[in-house]
This record gives sequence, C-alpha cells and structure tokens, in this order.
Amino acid sequence: MNQAYYALATLQAFFSDRLDNRKDRGATAVEYGLMVGLIAVAIIVAVGFIGTDLTALFNQVVAALPGGNAGTP
Repeated sequence: MNQAYYALATLQAFFSDRLDNRKDRGATAVEYGLMVGLIAVAIIVAVGFIGTDLTALFNQVVAALPGGNAGTP
C-alpha cells in the first residue's frame, strides 16, 4: 500500500511541477521574441547608418587593388 501511495505522490508532484512551470513558459517566449526583435531593429539601424561609409571604404579598397575598377559590380 505504501508503494502505491509513494508512486501516486511522486506522479502528483511531477505533474504539478510541470503544470506550474508551464505558466511562465509563454511569458518567457514572448520576452525572448521581443529581445530578438529589438536586436534585429538595432542591427538594421546600424547597417543603415554605416552602410554608405562601408560602400565608400570598399570602393577605395577596390580602386587601390591592381586592376580594380571602383563602382562596378
């Protein structure tokens, strides 16, 4: 009888722990989604500001190479 009681108590504890933790999982996923979105926006803004400078820098490097034609793909 004690073995059955312990088994049921263990199952109850396991499932209650799993169901209690499930409440926080949705919020955590939303928080991670927001963080990923903000990081993506920051990267897009940074590339937008730095993009023209990088294009000019790469064109200078291409022009400095032997046989390089700056501005052509």
